[in-house]
Amino acid sequence: MAWEYRVAYVDFRGRVSIEGQEIFMERGERRSAFVRTVLNHLGKDGWELAGVHPLWPAETSYMIFKREGTGDDQGVRNAPAAAAEHAPQSAEAQSSDAQSGAPTTAISGDEIKL
Repeated sequence: MAWEYRVAYVDFRGRVSIEGQEIFMERGERRSAFVRTVLNHLGKDGWELAGVHPLWPAETSYMIFKREGTGDDQGVRNAPAAAAEHAPQSAEAQSSDAQSGAPTTAISGDEIKL
């Protein structure tokens, strides 16, 4: 079985960053409700919380999620090629990547848009 992973940086004061995409707590929203909304959305997409790594300051952490992958292990066999694909890009290319296949980009109430 192959797994794929997603890492979320969670600042319980009102911000979640998932692979560079920012989600902010709405005015008046409780912290627990905000984080629960993000967790519920990731769960609907098949992501399971696999671990939590607390950070300093105390109200931040990394949350690591996993889900069953496609079974395509090309990344392991072609590690040098994969590294070249992920080499630093120009700001223009990074902006395009963030818009095209980005994970979470916005949150509105209980709905997160991918």
